Amino acid sequence: MSKRSLRKEEHLLLAKKLFNPNQDSDFNKVHLFRPALPETEVNSTSIQTLFLNKVVSAPFFVNAMTGGSQKSFEINKRLAQACAQENIAMSLGSASILEKEPNQLDSFLIARQENPNGLLFANVNPNTDPQVAKRIVHELQADALQIHLNVLQEIVMPEGDRNFYWLDNMQEIRQQVDVPIIVKEVGAGIPLDSLRTLIDNKFDIIDIGGSGGTNFSQIENQRRQDSEFSFVDNLGLSTTKCLLSAKKINVPKTLIASGGITDALQIFKALVLGANYVGIANLFLQYASMSKESLVERIRSFKKQLTALCAIFGIDSIDDASSIKYYLDTDLISFINQLS
Repeated sequence: MSKRSLRKEEHLLLAKKLFNPNQDSDFNKVHLFRPALPETEVNSTSIQTLFLNKVVSAPFFVNAMTGGSQKSFEINKRLAQACAQENIAMSLGSASILEKEPNQLDSFLIARQENPNGLLFANVNPNTDPQVAKRIVHELQADALQIHLNVLQEIVMPEGDRNFYWLDNMQEIRQQVDVPIIVKEVGAGIPLDSLRTLIDNKFDIIDIGGSGGTNFSQIENQRRQDSEFSFVDNLGLSTTKCLLSAKKINVPKTLIASGGITDALQIFKALVLGANYVGIANLFLQYASMSKESLVERIRSFKKQLTALCAIFGIDSIDDASSIKYYLDTDLISFINQLS
């Protein structure tokens, strides 16, 4: 097994080991006003939505996790099978490994083979050669390409990148590929000024990837012989605070919330705060690691709960969630007031 593939396996193992469904992503500080007379009914189609011009059965999706190793082949197979069965979108983990190890293609390609008609995203790092990114999109028949931002992870990773002049190469990748670009953080959040920079540079599909879920700084510290970089483990901005930041400016065409979202009410609150879609990774990894059937059951449960929430809060379509009124705890109000 190559060093890169071994790292992929270590990431999977540590993500499962360090998973904590009770981490704080600040959603408990957001409170929704519930109508006593909702004048609605439970409708299974109320959570259907349009995602990149494809109808999906729910506004949440399987976010980027893995690929590039033997274990990730099986995980991606189960994830894709569940997404095909339940008609939700899926993103693959970083395929930048294919730039050096094209023989690892099967661990990514299995997702398209198991879900030939579904909504599938490829994923690369911002330093990836634009021509390689173009080839990856073509080989995986991807509907979109995620470019992930992971400065903290790279800093802590012993073999990580040290060059973070990314923007020019990201723009070149966008010029080379013929599918939409999704810019995503991997769990440290995108603050207000960085959101402005992305929007000013015409990146209009953004996954804020806030803290509260998988902490890749923590994972990379686990892989080190020492923990000299553990001081950066808590530098992230929560998913909720990232969403509130986005409300201060002209939000991009498509805003995706991810990072520590583990239940249906958190999904719903993210949509209320302005997200169009919600990405979930580590929670689904826990179920996929058991079986495809376990993952399908979890997805179906989320769907059932979301349709109930639509009825409770008096909306006929999940696309109307942003119309629901809410109030915030004082520390979130203080955070908003300090944004500029």
